[in-house]
Amino acid sequence: MGASITPRVLVAGVGNVFLGDDGFGVEVVRRLATADLPPWVRVADYGIRGMHLAYDLAGGEQELTILVDATSRGDKPGTVYVVELDTSAPAPVGPESEFGPARFLDAHGMQPDVVLNVVRLLGGDPGTVLLVGCEPASLEEGMGLSPVVAGAVESAVSVVTTLVAGYRAQAGRTPVGFGGGGGSRHVPGDPRRGDRDSRRPPGPGPRRRQRR
Repeated sequence: MGASITPRVLVAGVGNVFLGDDGFGVEVVRRLATADLPPWVRVADYGIRGMHLAYDLAGGEQELTILVDATSRGDKPGTVYVVELDTSAPAPVGPESEFGPARFLDAHGMQPDVVLNVVRLLGGDPGTVLLVGCEPASLEEGMGLSPVVAGAVESAVSVVTTLVAGYRAQAGRTPVGFGGGGGSRHVPGDPRRGDRDSRRPPGPGPRRRQRR
């Protein structure tokens, strides 16, 4: 039996399948689970287990994490984009902050920024973290993606496989098209959805509805 291969890339799908388009990340990783990916890529469905994800990021040896999630930036529903999350500095955690102590204990409501804060509190280094996001059409209670977001799933699968290929091509360096300091780029999707480029400067991260 050969030696086991340590995953260097983690693809993590997050979201609540009972809140409509919030299940986008879960569906994308479900498709990726059957894709022909290198053995050093681990694909996992974390659902709403934000604390579980934080512990895995803190204790893992991955150099690149790709989070897949439905996040709202004000674009047209179904727009797929890539954001490099800023892992260099923690967000404020005072009692008046939206990232305060109660949020750290709420594994059902964790946004990516909060997960990364927990990783730092645990003394971990998450490495490079990219978010493959999709603009949701509806986050109301109910199972199943809206038609426009369901149509973006294959586009997101293609984006993730391209990022993995870029990682391999760069032999462990920052994936093609990304540098330090955070940033974003639009990923063209089906032109019938009318996807458009987002030209807002990078901020602290995409906003989303808190998961229940």
